[in-house]
Amino acid sequence: MNTFKLKYLLFLLIGCSQISIKAQVAPAAPEEDHSYKPLTVKLNETGSKYVRFIIWHQQWAQTSNLAVEDSKLQVTSFARRSRILAYAQVSSRFLILTHIGLNNLTPGNLDALGNGGNGPQFFLHDAWTEFKVIPKKFYLGTGLHYWKGLTRLANQSTLNFMTMDNPRPFTHWHSLGVTDQFARHFGVYAKGEIGKFDYRVAINNPLNPANALGAGRDFGTEASGLTYNGSAKPDKDGKPTGNTIIEGYFRYNLWDTESTVLPYQVGSYLGSKKVFGIGAGFFAHPNAMYKESDQTHENVSHIAVDAFLDMPLSEGDCLNAYASFTQFDYGEKYVSRWGGTGGVFYGHIGYKPKGSKFMPYIALQSANYDGFQEPINGLDIGLNYFINGHNAKVTLEYHQVTGDFRDVPASVQADGKMQQVRLQTHIFL
Repeated sequence: MNTFKLKYLLFLLIGCSQISIKAQVAPAAPEEDHSYKPLTVKLNETGSKYVRFIIWHQQWAQTSNLAVEDSKLQVTSFARRSRILAYAQVSSRFLILTHIGLNNLTPGNLDALGNGGNGPQFFLHDAWTEFKVIPKKFYLGTGLHYWKGLTRLANQSTLNFMTMDNPRPFTHWHSLGVTDQFARHFGVYAKGEIGKFDYRVAINNPLNPANALGAGRDFGTEASGLTYNGSAKPDKDGKPTGNTIIEGYFRYNLWDTESTVLPYQVGSYLGSKKVFGIGAGFFAHPNAMYKESDQTHENVSHIAVDAFLDMPLSEGDCLNAYASFTQFDYGEKYVSRWGGTGGVFYGHIGYKPKGSKFMPYIALQSANYDGFQEPINGLDIGLNYFINGHNAKVTLEYHQVTGDFRDVPASVQADGKMQQVRLQTHIFL
């Protein structure tokens, strides 16, 4: 990063910290009441039958890559997410959910009339039906769903991130656009709670490899000879294979339990709960990889462990911390769009002081893949400003990734580095 850009970044971060300090020491003015009742239509007098609606927008402004020497500073605004979700229960025995929206609508993919390309189009994120088999202990659902395995952050809600977004590279959303449609698979899932233990497992079908990001190619610098397109290749007997994915996540809550009505995991409760969960998960895709040289298949097999802490240390404050380790296995030296054969550590920590609406945080990621000679490291330093909790907030973040030539090719003269300042405004009802 050149000297001008470094000074610009430091000035911006110092300025925000000064605003934070002044805002906290200034005399408190009477606050407007921002509380509201959830957007719910009651279908009976008690409200046990209902339809719940959730609407949210996340607008971003981000700089160009500050790691590119002597480049002109540019700021681009775009819609990171625009979504509508509705779910309903007219009986405790079944639930229906529909979720539509768009992602990453930018000036570069806007269409003149909004009907000429994928960019401006809303599409189906989730569409599933769920049936109660044994109350609390066992529910069964089918459809296009988000009941994912591996880690907590693989099931992350986009409504209440503690950080600005799911950490990139998307190692937790490792299958995004690779075997699924924007982190959703078609399949069957089971979920349930037994005391302080809860689980989710799913059996899914993969995306057609021809529609995947990179069509399953190897992104590594060390050639593996493997392609993630095994489901499109018959085995040596000419029979179809690779069409089944099995994944799951299992958690034990030492303190407060968390809701499993929906799959979306909360980023932070901002001190309203005392949560400490320890989890483990897996993702298995038999015969998913294909080696053209000898026309053989290999398995994909990932495992992970993690821990999540969100609690008040005193009345009115909140400490949030998360750590995970994931062991990816796609086959020797293979690097996928988001993961790669090898190990990945991720961790973050944030703290909201008592009486403050500000929550600074830091997030770190380190990945060692067989197919890359050097590790991929990620760093996010950010500041949340909660105008009205997660319902209305602003987040400023410095984002850095080094050693990842999937996003920053060597031809860009940035040596695999991505450095950006990003600002998000977020409102959901």
